[in-house]
Amino acid sequence: MKYLIILTLLLVVLSGNIYAQNDGNKEPKVGLVLSGGGAKGLAHIGALKVIDSLGIRVDYVAGTSMGAIVGSLYASGYSGKQLDSIFKRVDFSKIINDNIPREAKTFYERENYEKYAVTLPFDNFSLKLPSALSRGQNTFNLLSRLTLHVSNTDDFSKLPIPFFCIATNIENGQPVILDKGNLALAVKASGAFPSLFQPVLINDELLIDGGVVNNYPIDELRAKGMDVIIGVDVQDGLAKRTDLSSAAAILFQINNFRTINDMKEKSKKTDIYIKPDITKFTVVSFDLGEKIIENGEAAAVLKIPELKVLAGQQIKEPLEITEHKVPDSLQINDIYFEGLHNYTMSYVLGKFKFKPSEKITYDAFVSGTNNLVGTNNFDSFNYKLKPSKKKGVDGYDLYTELKETKKTASLKLGLHYDGLYKSALLVNITNKQLLFKSDVLSFDFIVGDNVRYNFDYYIDKGHYWSIGVSSEYSEFQANVSASGLLTPEELTLSGVNKLNTQLSDLSNRFFVQTQYKNDFKITLGAQHQRLKISTETVIAESNKETYFDKSDYVSLYGNITYDSFDDKYYPSKGFYLNGDFNIYLYSSDYNKDFSEFSVLSGKLGYAQSFSDKFSASIINEAGLSINSNQSSSFDYILGGYAKNFVNNLKSFYGYDFLSIRGNSYIKATIQADYEVFKKNHILLAANYANIENDLFDTVGWFAWPTYSGYALGYGVETFLGPIEARYTWSPDTQESYWFFNLGFWF
Repeated sequence: MKYLIILTLLLVVLSGNIYAQNDGNKEPKVGLVLSGGGAKGLAHIGALKVIDSLGIRVDYVAGTSMGAIVGSLYASGYSGKQLDSIFKRVDFSKIINDNIPREAKTFYERENYEKYAVTLPFDNFSLKLPSALSRGQNTFNLLSRLTLHVSNTDDFSKLPIPFFCIATNIENGQPVILDKGNLALAVKASGAFPSLFQPVLINDELLIDGGVVNNYPIDELRAKGMDVIIGVDVQDGLAKRTDLSSAAAILFQINNFRTINDMKEKSKKTDIYIKPDITKFTVVSFDLGEKIIENGEAAAVLKIPELKVLAGQQIKEPLEITEHKVPDSLQINDIYFEGLHNYTMSYVLGKFKFKPSEKITYDAFVSGTNNLVGTNNFDSFNYKLKPSKKKGVDGYDLYTELKETKKTASLKLGLHYDGLYKSALLVNITNKQLLFKSDVLSFDFIVGDNVRYNFDYYIDKGHYWSIGVSSEYSEFQANVSASGLLTPEELTLSGVNKLNTQLSDLSNRFFVQTQYKNDFKITLGAQHQRLKISTETVIAESNKETYFDKSDYVSLYGNITYDSFDDKYYPSKGFYLNGDFNIYLYSSDYNKDFSEFSVLSGKLGYAQSFSDKFSASIINEAGLSINSNQSSSFDYILGGYAKNFVNNLKSFYGYDFLSIRGNSYIKATIQADYEVFKKNHILLAANYANIENDLFDTVGWFAWPTYSGYALGYGVETFLGPIEARYTWSPDTQESYWFFNLGFWF
């Protein structure tokens, strides 16, 4: 009996004051508090796995930041083991960066994303910095999907396990307890790390990460009537002087002063205090998530004696864990909008790509929401799916809350270098809602070795025929192969191999356009084009400047584009189709021999990945001119490497710029892409072509390729765009060329 009494007293000491708080036979209420800590918060999952294994029932959950994310999912009915499985499948780089998939962007937004390196708000002729790097839309989408089974619960105390989280009111610095409303939105606010995620507006309060003021809400949890509190703390300790070698490290240290001082008292208030070893990790060490979870589990294992005592005091069974499977499809019955002023419901529905009373896949639903976010016409877009209000009707009603952006003007910048256009700095001014609610005006001014500009005005009517006007000016000067511009007779007469050529092109267009989903568009329009091609190289007996063309042209044109490539520069999946048809009706007839002619061209591409690192693509191209024997300015000219040649200039590895010429051609390019490191690509390519005048008049176009070339390259994806070096060689000429590129092509 004496030993039994001693053992009992020992267990009391080990368990803190659990028994002291247990009044007679009263079953203790158990609270769980989870601190913030970014990626280090994944350790919470490991601790929960141990808690679950002991059969402990948690009566209330409180969390901040990452603790709120993990805690909300645990409170909604997921087990620690299920959370482990879920988070191992999450690509945190895409979640954090708010990387909206390319297929979710309209053609216009793709062009913006793939052209400009920096975008800054520009209102009232004043530059401003964005409020954060990310809007957190992907985080919100993920949380909404994972909590769909409790989407009808607005009071968080009615969740399978009652829950609340902490956010910070950025206007007054006060903590805010979030225990009602949209669960996914509340958790997003609690984790809105300053400068990384933009603030979240809830109940007219502008909220950021709760860790700013209360990263471990134990007192608020105790106030809910909890007798015993289990706490998992993943906060940093103070760094040593040897680690304070950067401005960021010093700022983190300053921010941690208050938090660490708070924890000196809060850790004492915690009945079972679990402190995982997170010293080797940072707030963004998501790539080490598996190890972090293991460390959380190891720390909880050390507390098993205390946890077992607590489990022995509980009478009621813990929450029964069920499998929460997100449905593959959704029946959306009704859609309710809040916050629309300058944009119509039809505009939003057109971006959603789904309508009320329609059944769609969940992936299509998320894609539709990203379509809307991708327009950049809204500062925030929140939604909630609730079971349909109509009796006897399955499915959900969608409640949306949109905040239209007041920043209608922006300044965008880009930087580029390549072998043809040389160095270039791009400055863009974009203004939305200038004359109409859904219009956009954009002006690119490009300065450098060659001056260029692009002007676009577009009235977006979604699936209906939209209207636009554009004007583009492009010029370059380069030493190019004379065979690309001269006829055989002129080559013989001039006796030159290279021509210093100047080309300028001014094109003005009026067009109408319709778009189906995000991948397919049809454009019809009229075009005025002023084309000037000249050289000062002596090619005859005269020393005067020689013009190959100096005319104004008027044409009608049409274009069909389908683009499901997942990346413009390094595609690993998808199809690409582009078809152009131009009918030239008039010319100022500089050469005095104009007659109507047509130019038809097309491109068909396919990309496929074979592993996480290896992919390949094939691009087939063809073009021909009809009745253009007297208008050689629109012949196809192959050579060099570029993504945005003007007119009918085309890339071709193994040859210098503008090397091979003809009024019709057929070409195939095959490229293998191995991503040796993240965003680092080793590229191996081969291209083959037949090109000559009237190629398709005979079966000669189907013959073995006359021209061939190969390329070995290395490309790196950066915020400026791709940085590439390609070594190319052709067995036809036994010559090689290097091509360099820096930045997005424009």
